[in-house]
Amino acid sequence: MGIIKTRDLIYEYIRRDEEGNVEGITRALDDINLDVKQGDFVAILGHNGSGKSTLAKHINAILYPTEGTVWVDGMDTAREEHLWEIRQKAGMVFQNPDNQIIGQVVEEDVGFGPENLGVPTKEIWERVEESLKAVGMYEFRKHSPNKLSGGQKQRVSIAGVIAMHPKCIVLDEPTAMLDPNGRKEVIRAARALNDVEEITIILITHYMEEIIYANKVFVMDKGRIAMEGAPKEIFSHVEKLKALRLDVPQVTLLAHELKKSGLSVPDGILTCEELIEALKL
Repeated sequence: MGIIKTRDLIYEYIRRDEEGNVEGITRALDDINLDVKQGDFVAILGHNGSGKSTLAKHINAILYPTEGTVWVDGMDTAREEHLWEIRQKAGMVFQNPDNQIIGQVVEEDVGFGPENLGVPTKEIWERVEESLKAVGMYEFRKHSPNKLSGGQKQRVSIAGVIAMHPKCIVLDEPTAMLDPNGRKEVIRAARALNDVEEITIILITHYMEEIIYANKVFVMDKGRIAMEGAPKEIFSHVEKLKALRLDVPQVTLLAHELKKSGLSVPDGILTCEELIEALKL
């Protein structure tokens, strides 16, 4: 079994009136089956309302299945006795870093999680140092988080999760509120954690440029998995992605249009370098 596995996962939001009577039921996740291996970098795509953030909350046991099962490192998320351990194994980073940062000094904020876990003081400071170095924020350890840029704050949020020594980090649209430079900083940090630390990364996003480094992509629509495969496979289907109300990277779209105009360009171009190389042939 992988680090994250779901079987026939269904989740329904129940709307009630002021008296508590059921007004309606919305199926946000419909028969989701995933199997994420330790060390994978998985991207989950989808337009707003596709169910991707609802899925993220199941991986961290913030939500529980209406039907089906979710396992994190072999533990059923619906079993309350596993809750504490599941949240250590699968750390969560949200959209707004201001909602996750609580310390007045960067290093104190990063040390908050391990302190709550009862980690000895000496080891807490070792974890704080290694975590801040892993995301390139060690030199800011004595700074106030309020003085940091959005991208820097988000990297501190990620460091706070790393300090708890998770096997998996779920990033729920972590760059949605950041400028292009901040987005690059966060994705670079996530890639480094995956490459160097072999931490499983699950990236929820709607920015297409962020997923080209993933080794597997799931595209969601109306609570279901509409497409899955490697980035090159996914971006070989430009028209299908458009039909799902998703953009594609500019270079992928350019390559697609060049191919339609008669040039011999392969499908699934992801980078400018790939396109330049293809046009040389």
